[in-house]
Amino acid sequence: MLIKIILGTTIAVFCVSFFSFQLKTKSKPLRLNALFKDHMVLQQKRSVAFWGASTPNEKVTVSSSWGKSETTITDSDGNWKLHVLTPKAGGPYTIYVQDDHSNILIKDVLIGEVWLASGQSNMEMPLRGWPPNDAIDNSEEEIVKSDYPEIRMFTVERQLSLDPKVTFNGKWKVSTPETSGGFSASAYFFARKLHKELNVPIGVIHSSWGGTPVEAWTSNAQIKNLGDFNAVLQTIDAKNQHTAISDWFSKWKTQSIPNNEKAWNNLDFNDSAATQIEYNDSHWNYMNLPGRFDDIEEGEVDGVIWFRKNVCIEDLDSDYTLTIGAIDDMDATYVNGHKVGGFAGEGQSSTKREFTISKSLLVNGKNTIAIRAIDIGGPGSFTGPMQLTNKAGLYMPLNGNWKYKLVAEIYQKNFYLYGLEKSDKEKSATVVKTHPKLPSVLYNAMIHPLIPYTIKGAIWYQGEENVSRSEQYKRLFPAMIKDWRTQWNDNFPFYFVQIAPFQYHGGDRSLDQSQKLREAQRHALKIKNTGMVVTLDIGNFNNIHPSNKQDVGKRLAGLALAKDYGKSLMYSGPLFKSLKVSESKIILEFDYTGSGLMAKGDLRGFEIAGSDEKFVLANAKIVNNKVELSAKTITKPRYARYAWKDKAVPSLFNMEGLPASSFTTHE
Repeated sequence: MLIKIILGTTIAVFCVSFFSFQLKTKSKPLRLNALFKDHMVLQQKRSVAFWGASTPNEKVTVSSSWGKSETTITDSDGNWKLHVLTPKAGGPYTIYVQDDHSNILIKDVLIGEVWLASGQSNMEMPLRGWPPNDAIDNSEEEIVKSDYPEIRMFTVERQLSLDPKVTFNGKWKVSTPETSGGFSASAYFFARKLHKELNVPIGVIHSSWGGTPVEAWTSNAQIKNLGDFNAVLQTIDAKNQHTAISDWFSKWKTQSIPNNEKAWNNLDFNDSAATQIEYNDSHWNYMNLPGRFDDIEEGEVDGVIWFRKNVCIEDLDSDYTLTIGAIDDMDATYVNGHKVGGFAGEGQSSTKREFTISKSLLVNGKNTIAIRAIDIGGPGSFTGPMQLTNKAGLYMPLNGNWKYKLVAEIYQKNFYLYGLEKSDKEKSATVVKTHPKLPSVLYNAMIHPLIPYTIKGAIWYQGEENVSRSEQYKRLFPAMIKDWRTQWNDNFPFYFVQIAPFQYHGGDRSLDQSQKLREAQRHALKIKNTGMVVTLDIGNFNNIHPSNKQDVGKRLAGLALAKDYGKSLMYSGPLFKSLKVSESKIILEFDYTGSGLMAKGDLRGFEIAGSDEKFVLANAKIVNNKVELSAKTITKPRYARYAWKDKAVPSLFNMEGLPASSFTTHE
């Protein structure tokens, strides 16, 4: 009996030990979302989210030096999330995160106001600018004066994804002359104004990418609801897309992307062969220039494209001038195999190319112009005009068909080298290569990983990439705002910058479209808890990246100070409110007139039309804080519009100095 009991007990003990061994889970390292790092800023007086991963079914505790502590249990996948109540603005504090096996200490934590800043290149543009052409006003002085220990910025590194990600790279940086040059200029000036007015720490999470459309920043679920991109979504949702992309790029040799101007200048993509008169380019395709060159038959690409054009020259008595216009982003230009000019490195996208061609380089008869253009992101384009001239008055237009060949594509920070010749490997290209203009790819990689970090609100500067699709933007932009608020489960304030005047289409008024995009942005003000900064007075017709980011940041901050922090100030320029017809006049009424309407210079830029919808310039004057419009040729006016062109010049302001938005009453 005793033996049986012993054996039974022994067996029972063995079984328990065995099953305990089987169920025991191997511990995993404690991890936090990348936002939870030294120098971080947390939103004051809120229950702020913390989250990360650890061993499944394990206790995780977050303790703070301001006296609050919370504990949770990880789920079956090891994920965890909890909320900690923050005090009023102050610090620095420390935060201690621990599980049963490890701990993480986060130092120099401030409590204050936290904002998300996003968009395309005008939000991305750093305080140091992109010299020599894309400058920030007084950049050097602003950087020297940027020692603000309580202003911190987290810049999310660029990445793309077809699926929502949880990981990303970046770190919080304290504003100093050593660090601020890389800060988003618009976001920095926004933060500085808030800091000075509120006297509290300001944290900005900056996540932007130049040359990107609004749909790239919108979740897949919201994009599907809209129905505008179903064909694209069906392609990029294919289960084998990731494998297909990987297989495609694995076929090609790679070359690192340079990190300085000298290295850009030393690049060689079959330059010697591609530039010779005798090179056989019969297998190359044709492209019409000037215009966008990154949207080719193979799809939208960032990379290196060779262009060739043959011209017949008989007059060799003098040198010639080759005019190309600006090239976004870089070029190397050759005539008959000889390099005659070019610009390398970032910041040259607005530089107009005009090169002297020595007569000694030319031959009687056929001559070959070859241009190696590199687009590193955003729209790649030739602005034109493109022409060849000499002192004798010869004029040879070069607009029209050019032969082209994509010789290298940028993907995941490398050049993938396709070469000059047609390859059998290209026949199997049946994939959509991931690029930052695809729907949802930036939301997935650069917004989704930030959720649900507790923020006060968001600022947004984007729209240039959607200029040609303004009607669609009326739906896309509000959908994105609502999408972000849904994902955060927070109806936070959302303030945006209306795009500035810019000559998008070479001066042809019939092609003007940016005013329509500005109108779409104005319509977005119908969404509650939004605000818009007008930039009609601080744009640059010849540069899509205006240098005055100080006023952009100041005006964004004005919206927040007035609407969220209780400051008494005029935060908007006049916005069209209503139209009234009185005999042969139109009377316009505006919101946000402040201390009163005023004109800077002549009150111009207004147009009216009758029922035939043919607009003519109107005589305008301010009467009783309203604007009266009339035109001799319009006896029964019906419609009005203001600043309705790409190169709009503002004339209507309020007494506080803020410009009126462009608008139309004709939908």
